[in-house]
Amino acid sequence: MPITRYLVLFRGVNVGGRNKVSMAELRALLEELGYSDVATYIASGNAVLSSDRTPDRIRHEVEVALPKTFRLDSEQVAVLVLTHAQLRSVVDLKPEGFGERPDAYHSDAIFLIGIDSSDVMSAFDPRPGVDTVWPGEGVIYSQRLSAQRTKSRLNKVMSTPAYRSMTIRSWATTLALLALLER
Repeated sequence: MPITRYLVLFRGVNVGGRNKVSMAELRALLEELGYSDVATYIASGNAVLSSDRTPDRIRHEVEVALPKTFRLDSEQVAVLVLTHAQLRSVVDLKPEGFGERPDAYHSDAIFLIGIDSSDVMSAFDPRPGVDTVWPGEGVIYSQRLSAQRTKSRLNKVMSTPAYRSMTIRSWATTLALLALLER
């Protein structure tokens, strides 16, 4: 298999003071596992790497190595590996106008891990006039009116079983990760 650039998203690390993972130590772990050109982006668990391995193999190797290296609550931690084409598709296929008014809306990409958007849309309970959610391929697009974000119902999804199969990135972070992947 040719060398491919991948985005690796870590669900449940460095959230609310739990599952603390230093990005420098994470880079070192990924390099020890044999991945090259490793870079991390902000402390919320984002890495870009190059490998000749499949996305499934990378996910498995990283998920096995993480708890051996870091003290983690394994119930919360999961790994999602995306190709450049998959992340490019998330950006290119966004709903019309999504993420284009950061002054008025908080926009997030909710990446799905091992589930389809059609299986989780019922977990969302958008408040009319505040929240809007759209299904995508491997992602849920979520947007909430900034002026009324305290009235948002987005956090309700966090109490559902489906939430264990999601990892959320702001739209600005999603775009920055695509730029990092394209370097």
